[in-house]
Amino acid sequence: MSQYLKNNDVLSTTNRGNPAESGLCTLCRADCQGKCETWMSSMKGRKLLYPRDFGTVTAGSSNINHVGVCYNNLRVQGYNYGANGMPSNLTCDADDCIFPNVNVESKFGKAVKTKSRLPIMTGALGSTFIAQKYWESFAIGAALVGLPIVVGENVVGVDKDAVIEKGKIIKAPELDRRIKQYLSHYDGYGAIIIQMNVEDTRNGVAEYVINKYGNDVIIELKWGQGAKNIGGEIQVDSLDYAVFLKNRGYIVDPDPTEPGVQEAYKAGAIKAFARHSRLGYTNLNSASDVKEDFMKSIEYLRSLGYKRITLKTGSYGMEALAMAIKYATEAKLDLLTIDGSGGGTGMSPWNMMESWGIPSIFLHSKAYEYAKILKDKGYDVVDIAFAGGLAREDHIFKALALGAPFTKLVCMGRALMIPAFLGANIEGVLYPDRKELRNGNWNALPKHIVNEFGSSPEEIFAGYFDVKEKVGADYMKNIPLGAIAFWTLADKLKAGLQQLMAGARKFNISEISRNDIFAANRETELETGIKFMTDVDDDAAKKILRE
Repeated sequence: MSQYLKNNDVLSTTNRGNPAESGLCTLCRADCQGKCETWMSSMKGRKLLYPRDFGTVTAGSSNINHVGVCYNNLRVQGYNYGANGMPSNLTCDADDCIFPNVNVESKFGKAVKTKSRLPIMTGALGSTFIAQKYWESFAIGAALVGLPIVVGENVVGVDKDAVIEKGKIIKAPELDRRIKQYLSHYDGYGAIIIQMNVEDTRNGVAEYVINKYGNDVIIELKWGQGAKNIGGEIQVDSLDYAVFLKNRGYIVDPDPTEPGVQEAYKAGAIKAFARHSRLGYTNLNSASDVKEDFMKSIEYLRSLGYKRITLKTGSYGMEALAMAIKYATEAKLDLLTIDGSGGGTGMSPWNMMESWGIPSIFLHSKAYEYAKILKDKGYDVVDIAFAGGLAREDHIFKALALGAPFTKLVCMGRALMIPAFLGANIEGVLYPDRKELRNGNWNALPKHIVNEFGSSPEEIFAGYFDVKEKVGADYMKNIPLGAIAFWTLADKLKAGLQQLMAGARKFNISEISRNDIFAANRETELETGIKFMTDVDDDAAKKILRE
């Protein structure tokens, strides 16, 4: 459907703002009191897979009018016989072919394989203050679940306590905090990925990280993202901080060192400043120039000692997409994240986010086409992650199928941030002494939480006792409620994905293929190369009838 309803009566969910294709509001607030599907799932977990009020209701699908081209206009194929990818210790008997036995673990990489308990990773959580505030919940939640998390660009550059001398980082307390909080709960699944842009490269982030953390981390080069075609931005409301950022080498708009701007700020006419990053490759004029520079960058990172290197690219045109796939393949990178327009961000120019670039499903479809060309030529194609407005378990399945066999992960940005916001708000109410520490925004629990779920963490979070079993009762006091909410949402996504895979008779992530989805309209078929639903197996059907 091209329009998305704010209310879902079946799940008893409501969007505060206008919902996007992902099901999230276009503007997601840290202080939100609910009740979108992702927000509710962060407390109720897999209960949100099912209609509400069992025993007094029946429910029927409303998703029957498929208009336009989007992920929601791909449908999941189901089969009535067979079982593919069953673990070696199980049989294809009906007692073993149950959805809890579906293996949703994934892995990516070339020389070094990185394992993930779910085929998802976080988006880049960089220099935005919201990423800084809620990092502990993001990091601990991701580490406990066992999936990769990305430290986004500019974290060192915006840190007032960081010390940088002649391109060499002497001290980087915020980056250190982020890495250590993840690694302290890392158990062999997942990874922490450190992203670099132009400024990070100049500031010596790669050198600092490898010298201090070795190959406990992955380094990532960034070409762009799906929300904008210029560098990253944050907003600051302090004149002194704006001047600090300008002196550190950033673009700050308006220029805080201009006398007229300072007067306007003091008068209240200007209340904030936008800090921007730089465009890459501005001194290059051709794809071959980019390739040469890119390969030199990879060679340099390897000379520093990096064993795992990834690339993040945005929703540029087809030439840039082909460059990203081929160059990442030739450089033997461990992962390429392809971020389509339609996702989210901390602070991108709004009309730019609305109007630039290639929407996710189109970009991802061409990514498969280009990867297939390389594979047919004998290349060992780079492992790929798809990103851009994906939030639910059906999105995970469809994205993996659309890009199969090249896609190993689905990158989720805003969806995986919501549990941290929610958990912090609940924790600040239940434990007022932690409100400032966790950046809680509420003064009281909303009535629908108290009435529906209770008033303690044990009652509110369906995943509470699973986390307790993993870390131990004594350690639970060290786990922020945002991390417990993260676990709870991840458990819902896992169970939902297992159910979809079992219905497709695929009991291992590696078995998912493009044959497991079909297009709900002819336009989607044309753009994705996925067959229209009534054409799939039509020849086989007619053969049965004619025999």
